[in-house]
Amino acid sequence: MTRAVVVHPDDEALAAAVAARLLTRLLDVQSVRSPVHLVLTGGTVGIATLAAVAASPVRRSVDWSSVHLWWGDERFVPAGHADRNETQARDALVDALVAESGLPAENVHAVPGPDTVGSPEESAAAYAAELARHADGAAGVPVFDVLLLGMGPDGHVASLFPGHEGLSAGGTTVGVHGSPKPPPERVSLTFEAINAAREVWVVAAGAGKAEPVAAALSGAPREEIPAAGVCGTERTLWLLDVAAATPA
Repeated sequence: MTRAVVVHPDDEALAAAVAARLLTRLLDVQSVRSPVHLVLTGGTVGIATLAAVAASPVRRSVDWSSVHLWWGDERFVPAGHADRNETQARDALVDALVAESGLPAENVHAVPGPDTVGSPEESAAAYAAELARHADGAAGVPVFDVLLLGMGPDGHVASLFPGHEGLSAGGTTVGVHGSPKPPPERVSLTFEAINAAREVWVVAAGAGKAEPVAAALSGAPREEIPAAGVCGTERTLWLLDVAAATPA
């Protein structure tokens, strides 16, 4: 496994560069295997990246009919709620891919919300079962070709927060209660599922991310900086803007 850090001038350049890198990666993967499994993230830069993918003419070169979309975590709120990562991703890109680019609706694997299941645990179990249906290998998940992660100013990734019990969860998914960032109930992939991905890309922008980025890259315990505990089986990319790459 290799690790690389790539620094971009600002958050706008970061989102545009990640979008270009992602489209290139999808095309490269499709030249050697199919289907392709991509895990999306939310957050300001994550959604800006999806919007940049939507705006790129290169998007038309991807065979979206063979792409499966997943989420690294989700807020436990009903389908269509503005707080859902899925809702924001659909608005930025996914709905257009389904309507215009041949992405099958059944290839969009949303995390169930309280409109269909009774608790984060039930949602996590249902999502784990969906992942298992597409799994190839012992990890219980598809072999994700790219898994995108944002990172919070506390160093959290997905919905794995510092000091939280979800950090030690086994299996592939976990229901989260008492999130320090609202809403309090969530569903997340576990470290086990995240680290089964071929490539993990951590995308972070802004001066508020600089200290946790530095801590993660220097090998801080994942209990303190969860981002320090993620890695791809083939490559881990830290995609940053200058502010996030420059601790005070």
